[in-house]
Amino acid sequence: MSDRTSGREPGRRALARTADNGLKIVIVGGFGVGKTTMVRSVSEIRPLNTEETMTKAGESVDVLGNLSGVRTKSATTVAFDFGRISIDDRTVLYLFGAPGQERFWFLWDRLFSGTLGAVVLVDTRRLADSWYAIDRLEHHGTPFVVARNNFGGPAHTEQQVREALDLPDDVPMIDCDARSRTSSKDVLITLVEHLQSLRSRRSTSAARGDTPATRGTTPIPETTTP
Repeated sequence: MSDRTSGREPGRRALARTADNGLKIVIVGGFGVGKTTMVRSVSEIRPLNTEETMTKAGESVDVLGNLSGVRTKSATTVAFDFGRISIDDRTVLYLFGAPGQERFWFLWDRLFSGTLGAVVLVDTRRLADSWYAIDRLEHHGTPFVVARNNFGGPAHTEQQVREALDLPDDVPMIDCDARSRTSSKDVLITLVEHLQSLRSRRSTSAARGDTPATRGTTPIPETTTP
């Protein structure tokens, strides 16, 4: 799938010799919010996808809840998507797009293993579909940012979305278009900056002898290239 803004087709870009900081990142969210699209648009290598065609026979279990904006969706991720992007000469993100269907959520806990951060991709027309992703990330103590994918739906203020998702102010929120490589990369840069900020706060707290931080300030382990 080509990037709609640059016409770029994912290739086989070699990993820089200087890359020594690898981060496993998971992109989560409800059904049809654009997780596969984001991995495809931003990956510098040809992404691995595990999409399968949705059949009429499986409709009752494949699609649940509010179908606004996803009635024409014909395929669904059944395992995960995988891609890679270099943020700079040293920092490389290994991207895993989690399946959105409820019957595949049992895979999420395994995907979260070793994950240093996550992007919660949301469709503001179906905010309730994002609650489970946020709940599981908080359960695992995984830092995350929220990206509001642009589907052209009714406008909501940032505060309205935060209140609907019960997000504290220290969880970054950013608007994006998952079809755009530039926009998707901005989301990932926001996440990396958030992780760096949390690590800095952890170091400062440790130097002061403070107690471990709570929600939104989860300690971040050191990162290495897999």
